[in-house]
This record gives sequence, C-alpha cells and structure tokens, in this order.
Amino acid sequence: QVPLVESGGGSVQAGNSLRLSCVVSGITYNYVAWFREAVEEEREAVAIIYTSGFTLYGDSVKGRFTISRDTARKNTVYLQLNDLKPEDTAKYYCASGFVVDRKLVQSQDIRYWGQGTQVTVSP
Repeated sequence: QVPLVESGGGSVQAGNSLRLSCVVSGITYNYVAWFREAVEEEREAVAIIYTSGFTLYGDSVKGRFTISRDTARKNTVYLQLNDLKPEDTAKYYCASGFVVDRKLVQSQDIRYWGQGTQVTVSP
C-alpha cells in the first residue's frame, strides 16, 4: 500500500487555480506537507499542516496557497493553489512523518514521500 497518493495536477494559464489532493494511509504521522521541485531547482517546502490544524507556508506562496484537511476524511489533505504564476511550475510532492517541533519541515525531515504531481503554469 502506497502511503501517500497525490492527485490534481495539470496545466493552466497564469492567474488560474488548481487543487491538489493527498491521501494518507497506513502510516503514523503528525503532519502532512507539500513540497515542489522545479527543473534544476532544489526541492522546497511549500506548506505544512499538523494534525492539530496548525499551518505554515513558504514565503513564495503566502497569501496564494492554502493547505487544509478534509473535515470528513481526515486522511485527505488539500493544497489550494490560487493566482498561479509561471514560476509555480514544478512537480509537487506530498510528504509526511513525525516531528517534535512545529516548523516548516525540510527535505531531510521527511519520512514518507508521494510520487508527485506536475503543475504547469503558462503565461
């Protein structure tokens, strides 16, 4: 069983929106995070939501992206991407694990990765 399964990527024009989903199963965790990796760029943390509901965002997406958890299906986390820009083009990954300190986790903190979903934004 794959612990993290993303969906919802696609190709859109700048200014439009997308919603990514991540379904978590079969693991123990206290956060779900979204990362993205553009071509020839390092993987960067985009947003995180803890099981308490606490959220944090990367500076480049604050005010445009929103991370949330499905109120009915607690194992499903969404990333709403609004006002998309060409520089948001990347492969987006769902990630999860367990950390003690509430922070915007970095790649080295991650225990579980999803397979990724591509987001492409044209001008």
